[in-house]
Amino acid sequence: MSDYRSASTEPRHVAPPQPGSRMARRQAAAAPPQGPPGPPSRGQRVKGDNGGGKMRVLAWVSIAATSVMVVGSLTGYTVYRDAFGHINQKSVKSDIITPRPVDKGALNVLLVGSDTRAGEGNAQYGQKLARTADAGGKRTDTMILMHLSPNRDKARLISFPRDSMVQIPKCKNEATKQEMPPQRAMINSAYSSGGIACTISTLETLTGIRINHFVEVDFSGFENIVNALEGIEICLKSGVNSKKAKLVLPPGKSVLNGKQALGYVRLRDYGDGSDIQRIKRQQIFLSKVVAKATSGDLLTDPSKLTGFIKAAASSVTMDPELANDPERLIEIATSAKSLTAGGVKFTTIPWVPDPEDKNRVVWKQPDAGELFNSIINDTEVPKESPSSSTKPKVTIKPDQVQVQVLNGTTTPGRAREVADLLTKQGFRVVELGNFQTADGQSLAATEIRYPKTAATGTDYAGALAGQVTPKPDPKAGKVRAATSEPYAAATTVQASTAKKKAPVVQLIVGADFKAIKVTKLPDSVEQSTITASEQKSVCV
Repeated sequence: MSDYRSASTEPRHVAPPQPGSRMARRQAAAAPPQGPPGPPSRGQRVKGDNGGGKMRVLAWVSIAATSVMVVGSLTGYTVYRDAFGHINQKSVKSDIITPRPVDKGALNVLLVGSDTRAGEGNAQYGQKLARTADAGGKRTDTMILMHLSPNRDKARLISFPRDSMVQIPKCKNEATKQEMPPQRAMINSAYSSGGIACTISTLETLTGIRINHFVEVDFSGFENIVNALEGIEICLKSGVNSKKAKLVLPPGKSVLNGKQALGYVRLRDYGDGSDIQRIKRQQIFLSKVVAKATSGDLLTDPSKLTGFIKAAASSVTMDPELANDPERLIEIATSAKSLTAGGVKFTTIPWVPDPEDKNRVVWKQPDAGELFNSIINDTEVPKESPSSSTKPKVTIKPDQVQVQVLNGTTTPGRAREVADLLTKQGFRVVELGNFQTADGQSLAATEIRYPKTAATGTDYAGALAGQVTPKPDPKAGKVRAATSEPYAAATTVQASTAKKKAPVVQLIVGADFKAIKVTKLPDSVEQSTITASEQKSVCV
């Protein structure tokens, strides 16, 4: 996995000092690109602009509705096969030229909102250039990674802001198929030059997460999607009377039809007028879309479900592997029956201003990396079967496990690196040290050891083993450290609840060590996450 430390999160839309309109950028983008373009200038957006600048909001909403279709409406795939026949298909496997991460068994679908004005129903959202042959080129203002756990009972939708500055890897130019060199640029430039294949390569390289499928969405189906759901209820703290958004709403609850919903997600002159507040309104709106689309009324009503699928499918493009694999879709559908709005979380990656350009952002580290790690290794532990006969004697929490971390490799600093990771997940690291093999080479496989005399040693060792990738099989009998020293955590840790007689478990880091599973996400991630089921009565 390449270094992703130059990247960052939540959308930060700051008006930059340089001049130039969005339409001028569209005209410049109409020519076939020769390589990943540098960060485009962001023109001053005037209040009341209802053009391309606001279309990214619609893309965000359309993508969320499409994600619902993928994880919710697939429950009826075998019945509604004809409706799914409306889905457009695009194969991009041969255009991905970077090494791909290992598939860990979860389902990761890249959801992309294309702001092209080409195609029936899209031109009405743009200006004159929208009605030209290629509609001024295409860009993606929105990228969301939808992660479904291996159990298919939890979903997290991670949003990548378009003005994130990242390292784009080598890609094929979508039009010419010529290889383009790596370049640091805004993340959405990967799509404008290399299409969905380059976008997949970029995100896989930055995150280390295998992307199994993709879904592209344009704007034309948004009104139909909302109308197929028979409107979405929102709640406002104060009324709206916006000429710019062409929207008038009273305080309190309102059920929005498609056209009203378009105005609502484009609304700027409300509240404090900030992008951050507007993004929060969008997330709450999307959570309500998820809640309604996964409700029993939709999934059990053939007429409603067919209308919803057709409305979403008509403005969707998928990879053939997803669109044409009934067994895969049915497998997702069967497991998706347990996916309710309560299991859906919307997260925007933690971000900080780009030191090189305050009008851009980079992903906050190590927080973003810990979020990626949680996806790579998944945080959901499969439930034990009722017949399991190896139940622990006691229930052990991370802060009850005392650990001595020993570096069994020839790479300096590994013990402290792993100790810091364990501490972030709540384990009580008490010592660092080194372990030397008989031949002086790196220990091939990571080991976890506990004292032979500890009656509950297997339980404490097992609690630690469950967080290590690859998972070691705990062994009785500790090894002798070549060197050791007390460990002092770099960050403040909570008081230990470890019992006085709790054993000290050894973790001897071997050459095969990959990661410590992330089950406790950083505060910045939790603060930028909302749970769909908790937004039902929220007024904004």
